[in-house]
This record gives sequence, C-alpha cells and structure tokens, in this order.
Amino acid sequence: MTYQETVGNLKDKLRVDASFDMMFRELTVGHRSASMFFVDGLTKDEVLEKMLEFMATVPERDAKGITDANEFIKRFITFIEVACTADTEKVVTQVLSGVTALVVEGLDRIILIDTRTYPVRSVQEPESDRVLRGSRDGLVETLVFNAAMIRRRLRDPSLTFEVIPVGSVSSTDVCLCYMTGRVDKKYLERLRRRLKSITIPTLSMGQESLAECLLRGQWYNPFPRIRYTERPDSAAASVAEGQIIVLVDNSPAAMILPTSIFDFSQDTNDFYFPPLVGSYLRLVRGFIFIATLFLTPVWYWLIQNPEHIPQALDFIRIKEPGGIPIIVQLLLVEMLIDVLKLASLNTPTSLSNALSLVGALVFGEFAVQAGLFEPELLAYMAFVAIASFTQPSHELTYAVKLFRMLLLLLTWLFHGWGLIGGLILIAALMATTRTAVEGKYLYPVIPFNGKALLRLVFRQNISRYNS
Repeated sequence: MTYQETVGNLKDKLRVDASFDMMFRELTVGHRSASMFFVDGLTKDEVLEKMLEFMATVPERDAKGITDANEFIKRFITFIEVACTADTEKVVTQVLSGVTALVVEGLDRIILIDTRTYPVRSVQEPESDRVLRGSRDGLVETLVFNAAMIRRRLRDPSLTFEVIPVGSVSSTDVCLCYMTGRVDKKYLERLRRRLKSITIPTLSMGQESLAECLLRGQWYNPFPRIRYTERPDSAAASVAEGQIIVLVDNSPAAMILPTSIFDFSQDTNDFYFPPLVGSYLRLVRGFIFIATLFLTPVWYWLIQNPEHIPQALDFIRIKEPGGIPIIVQLLLVEMLIDVLKLASLNTPTSLSNALSLVGALVFGEFAVQAGLFEPELLAYMAFVAIASFTQPSHELTYAVKLFRMLLLLLTWLFHGWGLIGGLILIAALMATTRTAVEGKYLYPVIPFNGKALLRLVFRQNISRYNS
C-alpha cells in the first residue's frame, strides 16, 4: 500500500476520529511525510518530544533514498525498544497496548516504538499474604514490573518470560515464567498448547477468567486446583523449584502450576523462620485444617448420640436445647459468618474493623439471650471462623467450609453413617480431581514420593534441596 493508503487504513481501524484518547500526529522527517499513532495516557510524552525534536532536524540528504525500515531505525530512531512490521493488524494491537506507531513515506514497513507507560500503584506488601519477616514488596497489575521483580531474584539466563496473547477482543498478555533447565518440558508444552487454544473475547476477570479456561469441567468440585501468590519472593522460589508461574496482565496475582493439594500446606512465613519453627507452624496449620473440617460435624453427631459422649467430654452436652434445631443453628451461623465478612469487605476501611468486631459481639450476645443460638455452638463456630484465617489459600478455606456443611447435612440425615459416607465422598472427590493441564493432584502420595512428602510435612533446611 502507498503511504496515504496505510495512514487511512490505520485511522479507520483505530477509529481516531471517534476516541478522544487516540492520538494522530503528522510530522516531517527529512522532508518526508510521516504520521504517528499512539494512545494518550499510555505513552511517555517526554520521550516522544525528544524523538520529534531529533527527527525534525534530519537533513533531506541523509534520509534520501532509504526504503528499508531497519536502515531508517538505525540512523534516525534514538529509542531503545524499536521494531518494524508490515502487518497492520499487529500494528493496531500494539498501538492499543501503548506502543507508538510511526508511518514514514517511502518505507517498506511500519515502525513500532515501545514508549508505553502504564498507571501503576506502588509495590507494597499484599494485604492477604503478609509475613512477619522478609521482603515487603508485592506483585502489581503491570506485567513488566512483575517480571522485573522476579528477574531481580533469579539472575539466571535460563529464566524465561514467554508471552502469549489471549482473547480475541482484549488480546491480554499472558506470560509463562519458567527456568529452562528445571521445568517439566512436556507439561510446559501442554500448557502452551492449552493457552493458544483458548477462544474467548476477553479475560475480563484476569487470572480467574484464565483459570476457568484452563480448568475444564468439575464445576461441582470446590477443591482449589491452582495456587496463587501475590509475593514475588514466593513466585521466584516456585520457579527455582521447577514450577511454572503464569502472570496475567492487569492482575496482581501469579498462578503457580502444576499444583497438588499438599502444596496448599505451605506458607511464605514457614521459610522466613528456622526449620524447626517453620515445621511447627506447618504442623499447627495442618492440625487446624483438620479441626475446622471435623469439629462441628463430630460435635453434632455426639449430641445426636449422647450415649457415645465420654465422661471427660461431658461439658459438650447441651443442657437446655432451644426451640430452633441445632442443625438449623449451625447452618445459619455458617452463613452469618460470611455475611459479616462481606459486610466488612464492603465497609469503608476506617470503619470496617470496628463494625465487624462490634457487629459480631452485639449480635452474638443478643442471639444467646434471645435463645436463638446455643452458647456452646457459637463458641465452636467462633473457633472455626478464626481458625479459617490460618490458611493462606482463600479457595481452600471455602472448600473446607462447603465440605463441613455437607458433613453436617449428611450427619443430620443419616447420623454416623452419613458422617462416614461424607468422608468417603470427600476422599473420592479428591482422588478424581483434575488439575490444570493434567497435573497430579495427590502427588507426592499418588504417585508416592517419600522425600517430596517429607519436605511438604516438615520444613527442611533450604541447602538440602536448593540445587
């Protein structure tokens, strides 16, 4: 196409006249007509000003006869990140992502200058993934910054960041981060093919939209099948161990693949303490995980069958049962806890802590005095609510909650057999869980790997396996 046709084509595709932030600038380079396309707000103005200042002084004799875009770039483009292409569709996508397109009369290709800059918040520590000791930075919504924070921790040329655009409309950059010599190449290839096969318009919810594309079927399964982190140190450690980190542009969370159910027993705090303390914290978290799942179902089964209550546990009996059935009280409190969480989440920050605390105390006291709930029941549910925050994975916390409610309903319907059947159902569901891109969800138990299992149960010295 001629220069005028190329410029007209880009103006039509970018809809320059319809969008106020789509900028079009005409200029002259060496007495040649040129046009520049960029998005206002995604471009460094001071960089463009310096480039324009330089190109305005290019003599005609220096630019005369040049038709190769690469030769033009070498002589007259002073910016570092520059490329050229003849594909107008690629140009449109690049411009919309913040790249500046320069069309020069007489050149065989369009020049793409990466002058983009994005609005970004500071890299403060994530709210939901804090540590007592360690780095205080966190991933942000800008893909380049996240890659830089991981690269800063792994200064190895084998560290690879591979970008795959996903979404026919959004063309969202999805980045695979891995170390070439340590990653499972077969799993990497399967994941790469899966990402390239995704055919949806947009990843509107970032990593959650991508996760739903990767996790096909089993909508009824609440077990988390992808582990997330907002910490660059955790992401770098996972990459160094041979896992793959998936970064989605506009999302501050990194997806860790492949993931097994036992990976959720780990927490960043474990590795910022000595091995003995880290192992203790991990064992406590595992015990709390089991307790939150079984505490209320077992208690409900015992009060259904008081003859099975040992003398030492006689205090768990309900002395004066109220008018509302215990099963109804348990399920109501389970839902009311989530109501308080949602209310606190949607309350202004300056009021959220006070509102959630006062609301829980006032409502609990009123409910006991009015006879709506048993005091023992509120005590057990308060323990379950507080203990749920020991798990770093919100997805696992809600999976435990749903299974706990299932066990309560089955125990109410079928008594002891219902409790046993619920445990068998949970075990069967765990064994049949399909992970993202054919991972092993029960590894290192199935297939069995004793050393890997020992590393998950006990926090070992890093020097033993950091090779």
